Amino acid sequence: MTSLRPGERPAPAPRVLVTDLDGTLLGGDRADRGRLRAALDRHPEVTVVFATGRSLASVERILDRDPLVPRPRWVIADVGASVIDGSDRSRVDVVQNQLREGWPGHRRVRERMARFPELEYQEGVVQEGRCSFFLRPGRLSDDIIAAVRELGCGWTYSAGRYFDVLPAPASKGRALALLARKLQWSMESVLVAGDSLNDLSLFELGCHGVLMSGAEPALRERTADRAEVYRPDRAGAAGILAALEGLGWIERPHAVVVGYHRPPVRWADGRWRRPVSPNGVLPTLQGLFGADGPDGVWATALVEDGTAPQAAPEPGRPHRTGLPLAFLPVDGVQWTEYFHRACKETLWPVLMSQPGRMRYRASAWRHYERFNARFADHLSTHAARDATVWLHDYNLWLVPGMLRAARPDLRLGLFHHTPFPPADAFGRLPTAGQLRDSLACLDWAGFHTEAFAGHFRQVLAGAARMPRTGVHPLGIDRRAVEELARARSVRAGTDRGRPALVLSVERLDYAKAPLEKVRAIDALLAQRPSLRGELVFRLVCPPPEPGIRIHDTTRAALEQAVDEVNGRWSYGSWRPIDYLPRALPFAEVVDQYLAAEVFWVTSLQDGMNLTAKEFIASHAATGRRGVLILSRHTGAAAQLGTAALLTDPRSPQDLVDTLHRSLTMTPGERTAHLGRLAALLDDPPPAQWARDILTAIGEAAKGRNSRTWQHI
Repeated sequence: MTSLRPGERPAPAPRVLVTDLDGTLLGGDRADRGRLRAALDRHPEVTVVFATGRSLASVERILDRDPLVPRPRWVIADVGASVIDGSDRSRVDVVQNQLREGWPGHRRVRERMARFPELEYQEGVVQEGRCSFFLRPGRLSDDIIAAVRELGCGWTYSAGRYFDVLPAPASKGRALALLARKLQWSMESVLVAGDSLNDLSLFELGCHGVLMSGAEPALRERTADRAEVYRPDRAGAAGILAALEGLGWIERPHAVVVGYHRPPVRWADGRWRRPVSPNGVLPTLQGLFGADGPDGVWATALVEDGTAPQAAPEPGRPHRTGLPLAFLPVDGVQWTEYFHRACKETLWPVLMSQPGRMRYRASAWRHYERFNARFADHLSTHAARDATVWLHDYNLWLVPGMLRAARPDLRLGLFHHTPFPPADAFGRLPTAGQLRDSLACLDWAGFHTEAFAGHFRQVLAGAARMPRTGVHPLGIDRRAVEELARARSVRAGTDRGRPALVLSVERLDYAKAPLEKVRAIDALLAQRPSLRGELVFRLVCPPPEPGIRIHDTTRAALEQAVDEVNGRWSYGSWRPIDYLPRALPFAEVVDQYLAAEVFWVTSLQDGMNLTAKEFIASHAATGRRGVLILSRHTGAAAQLGTAALLTDPRSPQDLVDTLHRSLTMTPGERTAHLGRLAALLDDPPPAQWARDILTAIGEAAKGRNSRTWQHI
């Protein structure tokens, strides 16, 4: 026995799938065959062997023409008379010679059997090591069998049609037994699949078996007492899949598949790390997969750029992330074209209702199409029949149409965390029609606000079918935020004093209007010089992902404006603007919330804006009385607008006036203001939010199933 080095794991035991082709591997619908092919591609430790009555030439034609057929490592052809190495198509002579021992030759067999007119020779079929005839049911006679025995040969008769004369030692089972002995396979690690009597010899080897639902009655009868044989009620490839799943050789498909382009973990310092914030789409969906969660998996992309492990780990050794993740490998070039260019330069400006900023390149859009096609296949692979597939955001807009065509059984929902643009902005996209057709294939679409849902319905007006829509504003893990705020409040204290801190926490993005805020500070100090030294605007503004260039102009203009304003108004150690162009740990973000008197949100367009809710929860939990200035164009304004100080970032003077009002509110006004805001934080907990949406998708799909589905 070979000893293992410390920390080394034993190699997984070999697993071998031996399958007939016609009626078995090639049986079932294309979706099932595609899922089987994808499952075998994900599990290269499962060796595929074809055991077929076809010749090698016929097998090669199938492999050339049908992309859903998995690549075989070995081929047992000619009903067991030929054994071929699938990697180079060479003959395994040491095995094949044993199988053909005593073979009188094709010509002699045909001549001797010519006296039986009921045997119709299969013209045009390549026959090597065998002689094959058509024979109608009921015509097999003792004389025919005796003639075969006089030749010293064996025979098989299958499907009530095919009569094959073979070398006496040859059969599919004998060929497999000899090959297994040569390669040292244990029969306990072999699964055979078949549907006709010429597969019987495979089932007699004592290995695992799977009998097709449409198998010959005679084969069913001959294998009836074999407990190791699976008998799934699904045809062809689906039956093989069921057996592989039952043996635990491949993972089972899931009832719920979450489709999001990003994983909830990142690779850093040699290990997988989860988000530090309890809020947002990543931790919310992460919470869905708890102990009492659904049977689900998170399908996502993993960029293989050399900084993280490969998306496909060693066979049988999945990534140890602690979450049910299914990674789709994406190389750096495709990610750049898909995400940095098509998503961020073409679609993002339209979502933000600024189509004038859109940059469309046909080459980048082709990458968007390819990514969505690969992602649709990835989702289909992991989705059980009638599964719920919950998509997220504009990054996967083409997936609904692709999935609906390939998997009409699936329940398809999409939640939009970003704004959904009005019809006139959406229509500016060169690919608007293509996207509209795909989105119309959804069962359900969800949004943070009724306004965004209305935009969606306007965009799809006139479509053959309108998906059901729902409004589900996302909340925060309020308890987690409050507990952290109380803990941090002990060390932070409650005396803030002057200068008053005005805070914004947002990623660098022109849609967040950072430049407009800096200009508003400049205008406020110009209009009210007495505020010099009385306030500090702190902008916590981490940069976007490396490679996203669309915000480069905003970054340069922002840095220049900060320098100019600070240069114009600073004196002594005081500067009006404190610009922090980096991400902070969430605990330090809470510190910033607690230190701030005013939280300033000025998005030109925003999906929800959870930082506003985090600020409210932090202050309410610690007895503080901060002020929230909230853009009218955020999703949060639909929920908090009756209590927040609303502002219009498209009006420079309104920004100035609203900020000045926040700074001059009395303590009593601030206390009442914060109390009203806290009372409006009535969202369901994130985990319940997710469960509610899964229910909504299921209900919408039930409605669809009761009607005639119209392919868009």
